[in-house]
Amino acid sequence: MAKKKEAAKKSGKKLRVTLVRGVIGTRGSHRATVRGLGLRRINHTVELEDTPAVRGMINKVNYLVKFEA
Repeated sequence: MAKKKEAAKKSGKKLRVTLVRGVIGTRGSHRATVRGLGLRRINHTVELEDTPAVRGMINKVNYLVKFEA
């Protein structure tokens, strides 16, 4: 497992994720996912490593965020 993390760091693949809709009125698990991605407010952008876990989180809340590779 450590080799996968090292490989991801060496490859340097990043995703820019931006929160484009508010989380009020969404499911609690979706709010937690948005926070887990490091997003705090609308139009807040973060750069995350391109891993399957992050991709899954983005897919779960795809109606709230936009991302670019």
